[in-house]
Amino acid sequence: MADFDKLVVSFLVDEVVGGFFISVPPGHVACVYDRGLGVLKRVWGPGLHLKIPFWQVAKLFNAQILEYTIHHGFDISQKEALGDEPIVATTKNNKNITIEGSILFKIDKANAPELWENIGDNFISKVVRPYSRSRISSAFSKFDSSEIGAERTKIEGVLRDELNKLFEDKGLIIENVLFSEVKIIDPGTKHPEKTILSAPVSD
Repeated sequence: MADFDKLVVSFLVDEVVGGFFISVPPGHVACVYDRGLGVLKRVWGPGLHLKIPFWQVAKLFNAQILEYTIHHGFDISQKEALGDEPIVATTKNNKNITIEGSILFKIDKANAPELWENIGDNFISKVVRPYSRSRISSAFSKFDSSEIGAERTKIEGVLRDELNKLFEDKGLIIENVLFSEVKIIDPGTKHPEKTILSAPVSD
């Protein structure tokens, strides 16, 4: 499935019979914008629901767990794509590293209207990517490069908790943070992807 199809916010809503109904498929929720009242606080679950045609506009949100992947070769030219390039950080003992992995997250169904109203459609580029980069870099700066393998689970847990605190008022829930690879890079090379040491973090 293409990244566009996996976006948390769906840009298409099934409106049938002249726009009187909203069809919400399994694994999704819908929010409604009312031209008089703004974004309504109610969330519509799977099924067929009534709305006022022309006066109310619905938007679908994918409520399933989605994977935000951090890896080499990821194309960040599409700002709302679910992922990022490897994150560069500096360890406690001043080693430059690149970090790859995944963040599993989902929309907080109850707060989907606040997400739409306060952040809008572009919350990957506005919230998920910058917050994740910042917190991951900060977490690894507290450990020596020799500790990363042994402390993998601890780092993942700390990051999950920190990101959840940052996202709790933004309508997002972090299910898990998982690192697949951490590499120490040679600061003197013109090709930073060339490593001088591989730090295994997989079980």
